[in-house]
Amino acid sequence: MPFNVLKTYPQLLELTHLNVPQRVQSLQGIFKRDIEENPGLHFRTKTIRPIKGEEPAMVILFRHLTTEEIEVEDENGNKYTKRIFEMDRSQRLHWIKFHLEEKKKNNVEVFSVEERDQKKRKDIIRTYIYDVEQKYLIVLDPQRTLKDYYLVTAYHLNKDYGEKKINKLMKRRLPELH
Repeated sequence: MPFNVLKTYPQLLELTHLNVPQRVQSLQGIFKRDIEENPGLHFRTKTIRPIKGEEPAMVILFRHLTTEEIEVEDENGNKYTKRIFEMDRSQRLHWIKFHLEEKKKNNVEVFSVEERDQKKRKDIIRTYIYDVEQKYLIVLDPQRTLKDYYLVTAYHLNKDYGEKKINKLMKRRLPELH
C-alpha cells in the first residue's frame, strides 16, 4: 500500500522526494479513492460532481486540484496562461473529502457569494468552504438544477493576496448557503 494513502488531515502528502511519474501515480491514487471512485461524495445533501469541459471531466478536475494557472510570455511578447504543478495544493489533495464531509467543526467558514465569472461573463453564486486555521479553500459551483455541486478547485492560500481576497468575499456572504 503506498504510504500517502495513510495520510490524514492535517498531515501533508509526501511528494517532494518523488519523481514526476511517481508523484502523479501517488496523487491519482488519492484522487481516485476520495473523488473519482467515490459515488457517495457529498457536501451536505448535494452530490459532488466534476466540472465539464472539452476533456473528460475527471481529467479536468484532477488538473485543477493539483496545478495552478500562471501567466507566461512567449518570445514574441504574447501572454497566455498555462497550468503548472503546484506543491501546496497537491500536498492537501486528501483534505478535500475531509472538508466536504465536514469532519472539522471549528475554524471553518462555509458561505455562498454572488460573483462575476470572468470566463462565462455572467454572475454566478459560488459556495466556499474555508478552513481558517489551515488557510485552505474549496470552491463549489451549484449545478443548474441546484441539486448538486460542481467541485471547481481547492487550494492552500499561499499567496500574499489570498487571505485578503477571501475576507472580502466573506463580507459579501449571502444569508443562505446555495
